[in-house]
Amino acid sequence: MSTAPVVVPAEPLGPLPDAWRTCVGTGRLNLALRADYRESLATVQRDIGFRYIRGHGLLSDDMGVYRPYDHDGERRVRYGFSYVDQVHDTFLQLGVRPFVELGFMPTALASGDQTVFWWKGNVTPPSSYDEWTALVTGLVRHLIDRYGIDEVRTWPIEVWNEPNLVNFWQGADQAEYLRLYEATARAIKDVDASLQVGGPAISPGADEWWAPFAEFVTSRDVPVDFVSRHAYTSGPAQHVPFGVYQTLAAPQTLLDQFGAPRRHLAGTKLADLPVHITEFNTSYRPDNPVHDTAYNAAYLAPVLAGGGDLVDSFSYWTFADVFEEEGVPTSLFHGGFGLLTHRQVPKPTYHLYAFMARMGRHVLARGDDHLVCADDDGRVTVLAWQPVGGTEGPAADERHTVRLSLPVLPGGRRGGSFGGSSGAGCGAGFVAADDDATVFVVRERVNEQDGNAFAAWRELGRPASPTERDLDLLRDLARPATSHAALPVAGGRVQLDLELAQHEVTFVEVRAVRPDRHDGLDDRRLLGVSDDRLVADPPGRGRAARLVTGGTAW
Repeated sequence: MSTAPVVVPAEPLGPLPDAWRTCVGTGRLNLALRADYRESLATVQRDIGFRYIRGHGLLSDDMGVYRPYDHDGERRVRYGFSYVDQVHDTFLQLGVRPFVELGFMPTALASGDQTVFWWKGNVTPPSSYDEWTALVTGLVRHLIDRYGIDEVRTWPIEVWNEPNLVNFWQGADQAEYLRLYEATARAIKDVDASLQVGGPAISPGADEWWAPFAEFVTSRDVPVDFVSRHAYTSGPAQHVPFGVYQTLAAPQTLLDQFGAPRRHLAGTKLADLPVHITEFNTSYRPDNPVHDTAYNAAYLAPVLAGGGDLVDSFSYWTFADVFEEEGVPTSLFHGGFGLLTHRQVPKPTYHLYAFMARMGRHVLARGDDHLVCADDDGRVTVLAWQPVGGTEGPAADERHTVRLSLPVLPGGRRGGSFGGSSGAGCGAGFVAADDDATVFVVRERVNEQDGNAFAAWRELGRPASPTERDLDLLRDLARPATSHAALPVAGGRVQLDLELAQHEVTFVEVRAVRPDRHDGLDDRRLLGVSDDRLVADPPGRGRAARLVTGGTAW
């Protein structure tokens, strides 16, 4: 027995939060000097449009910032900002601002030789806090000189990355991190009190850091403008050559992690600060094939739809596979974090983000498998997905049906914004739809077959280094499958029955039809056109012939 459709109200619940695209992650910042990286970022900005970008290694050796030297027996330091300028100029030219992460330690300033990643970012405290704060001060002053104080005040500055892990901070020494945080935050505020600084950028499973961090900054009156943490749901890595496999918790676990900072900081002086999830994904590994799959997109769909209720931003890690933490990738598809592969082949999760970027401004409904929005001009948009439950959840069915009864909100507003400033709702703001009208519906779908370059690449024989012809083919096959129809309006509503394939994410756009009159038009007279799907121009109604479908899932 089919289930009754979800009746979507015409009255908006509120605006769609943009926390899902406030920030995106990137590989180490030196990579922004490469053509492939820049082409990928330009593609992402065209189709999605992130506001901020965050990555590691701003102060690492390959950025050439910290340059000590001896002069007449005296130690001096020169700062080189050439690469820093090129990176930030590129970001701003592409319409995205830096979310500044301060790290890692320049080798010449480090107190030890412990490093992380293939590119050897030093993760030890400074050998001299005076020189560290001078470096921070010099960097911030340079950014202000180059980009202006009003601009740099909009850039959040985060102190370090995952200091709770021995991989990222020598000994995971909490007391030493708090010392670093205090020295850094005070140095930043000494330049300009309106600059934003925060932390502690902890990894999942480290919520015991919140209370000491809050007590420390409160008792010592240390500046903090936002708090940050990371979120992942994968289990221990099961290694294979050049890759890993991992279990996944349910998607709700990501949302639970998003909510953790406010839960743990409730009742403290940090309770009302902005919360930024400066990294999130399914797996924390850059070589887990789940990132390349349609499953990953279906898994993250409810997170993008609902995460904005919990935090001010959540940053997908990362926008592209130009990324070298575990070394230079050996194959086009290799389980990288990116929304795009090298050479700009979109993955299914890329399309999830691109669909979200086209959703309407106002939320009409949100459920376990759908998000419905509308714009002021009456355009209604639907994001629908097949729910998945992680490793312990049931296997996804071959098909999943989403049934919605949508309000028809024709364009041609009679005045006011969507819903009306008086709160009268859509009925006050829009012309009512005629029951003999139709709506034009366009649907785009991504699943195990459609819009899935990873599936096509496997069928192509998994070429590690595809030719240009292969890449063109993969980009073509990465496009979502598209269909369209005219659906009838009844009672000011249209019924939308969506049959989703396994692990599918689908995007639907509904627009009211306002036909022009064409006297004598009758498409039934065309050869090869089925009569039962066409309606002639009704006499005296001024309606063009129209295609009508309905009654079955499409």
